[in-house]
Formats: sequence, C-alpha cells, structure tokens
Amino acid sequence: MKIDFEKYDIAGQSKKDFLRLLHVYQKAINMNVICSITDSEGIIVYVNQKFCEVSKYSHKELIGQNHRILKSGFYAKEFYENMWNTIKFGDIWQGEVKNKAKDGSFFWLDNTIFPVFDKRKNIVQYFSMRLIIDLKKKVEEERIEHIKSLEEMLFMTSHQVRLPIVNILGLAIQLEDSTNSNEDTTQIVACIKESAISLDKITKELTAYISGVKGKEKEKTEKVVAS
Repeated sequence: MKIDFEKYDIAGQSKKDFLRLLHVYQKAINMNVICSITDSEGIIVYVNQKFCEVSKYSHKELIGQNHRILKSGFYAKEFYENMWNTIKFGDIWQGEVKNKAKDGSFFWLDNTIFPVFDKRKNIVQYFSMRLIIDLKKKVEEERIEHIKSLEEMLFMTSHQVRLPIVNILGLAIQLEDSTNSNEDTTQIVACIKESAISLDKITKELTAYISGVKGKEKEKTEKVVAS
C-alpha cells in the first residue's frame, strides 16, 4: 500500500521523521491491540505478536489458517454468517466475541473488522483490531450471579415468610368466627391480625428492596458493557 506523503505535514516533519513516527504508532498499537489481516477469503496472512500471546498459537500456526481456529463453540453458525456477510458487503463489523485459545482457555475480545479495498473498490483484505475485555466480562458475569442470588433470596423470603402469614390470618379468621369468642379472644385476634399485616408489610418492603437492588445492578452492568 503506497502512502502519499504529500498529504501529510505533521509540524513540517520530513518523510524520514514521518516514517519514524509511523513506526512509533505501530509499536504502540502492537503492544496494546491484537491485530490480524486476512485475504479476501478470510485466510490469515498476518498477525502481530499480541495476537500470538493471547491465542497461545505461534505465528507459524496461525498463518494460512482461518479465524475459525479460535472458535469457542459459544455461538450458533448464524452469528458468524452475519459477521461474514457484513464485511463481505463492504461494511465494518464490530462486536464482542468469546474465543478459545490453543490451551483450551477462553478469552473475550472486542472486535472491529475493516474491509480493505483496492483502487477499483474491490475487497482485497480484511484488517481486524481487537481489545481484550476479559475483566469487563468478568465484572458483568459477577453482577449477573449477584442478581441471580438476589432472586433466589427473594423466592425464599416469599415462600418461607408469607406462608406463615397466610396461616396466621387463617387462624385469626377462625377465632373471629368462633361462637365462643369473648372480649379477650377478640383482642387476641386483633393482635394476630395486626402482627400478620405488619409481617406482610415487611415482606413486601423487602421484596421491593431486592427488586430495586436488582434494577441498580442491571444498570451498573449496562454501564460497564457500554464503557
């Protein structure tokens, strides 16, 4: 790919200085970004060292392969078909993908795939840049587990606390309807009802609280995902 240096004038730098600057940019990218290039058929023709470090495959093992070598089995074939159709028609594809390394471990990447065109606007290559997002996904999964625990707690609270409430109210109704009731019995019934209603109120407040926490956790997860 030929670079038209006449288009660039970075603080009046010479072509030599500009090439040196490009080298610095490339070095910075290679240290932090996972890069690969494939031909128009999706065969890998270039990977940087970061790609090898994360995938645990050597440069030699990756060149000539398809990116299916990293397939995790986490997605249906429609997921990959959508990805391929997007870039094949000249559009940029971006998304998070769970991958499988050579040693069987999994890792998450935020992917951006760019079609590369020749002068006739034919796609000749695909250039991919990826960022590791394992920490982000770990936080997301932990929040999901936390929400799940809250849901289980909510179910147990509703089942274990509300059932006795129903029994108390049932007994109170029976006592209230008894032909042998007197003033003391009436007061006892009133106390039972009051206690049951109070306990029921507490249960509902606890349920509302847990639901509120669940909503906040969901918002936090969405913010982490969006960041």
